[in-house]
Amino acid sequence: MFAIITTGGKQYKVTEGDIIFIEKLGAEEGSEVVFEQVNAISNDNGFVAGTPTVEGASVTAKVLAQGKNKKIYVMKYKAKKNEKKKIGHRQPYTKVQIEKIVG
Repeated sequence: MFAIITTGGKQYKVTEGDIIFIEKLGAEEGSEVVFEQVNAISNDNGFVAGTPTVEGASVTAKVLAQGKNKKIYVMKYKAKKNEKKKIGHRQPYTKVQIEKIVG
């Protein structure tokens, strides 16, 4: 059984027990999060694709941690202008474990 959910503008294929890193949510560690935007679901009865979402389907997950990814560096450079700039960025994430798929 798997489901395709949308959160943070991205789509994820998840099964029960999966641990995924998603865009930062405003939930505390240890709390439960319910994803209502389920685009498709596959179970014993077959595959159901939503238009755009599946009615009555939801995915429950537990928040394990909040954190930041590794730092990436971006260089901005303009030729012949003696202009360059180094910028760093750390993207925040939420680590969740999928507990239950309903649908």
